[in-house]
Amino acid sequence: MDLPTQNHLTTLRSLLTYRLHELESDINAAQVHDTAVSVEPSEVRDRQDEAVRAQTGEIDEAQERRDMEEIGLVKAALHRLDTGTYGGCLDCGADIGLQRLLVQPAASRCAACQAAREQSK
Repeated sequence: MDLPTQNHLTTLRSLLTYRLHELESDINAAQVHDTAVSVEPSEVRDRQDEAVRAQTGEIDEAQERRDMEEIGLVKAALHRLDTGTYGGCLDCGADIGLQRLLVQPAASRCAACQAAREQSK
């Protein structure tokens, strides 16, 4: 990868590390919240309350799955940084642009390959 300076790598590592801690904190907070909700005394609820509670639970689970997937991407990017392969596109091998990495530090593909991948889905 042809980054102009070592400062960029340090900045990108900091962004990835910060995001990893942020995601882990969100997941921990959600788990604490789930535990607190599960020990609440049962109240008389109607069907609408139960439907809202079920829908909220499904949304929370989807958010946790999304966060876990992003944790995997961030950890993979940190591993690529550690092994010296960070910044190269997994598909074509070209350098991923610095501006793209600053916006999306866990990116593993150049913009063109990512767009092609998304269009093929």
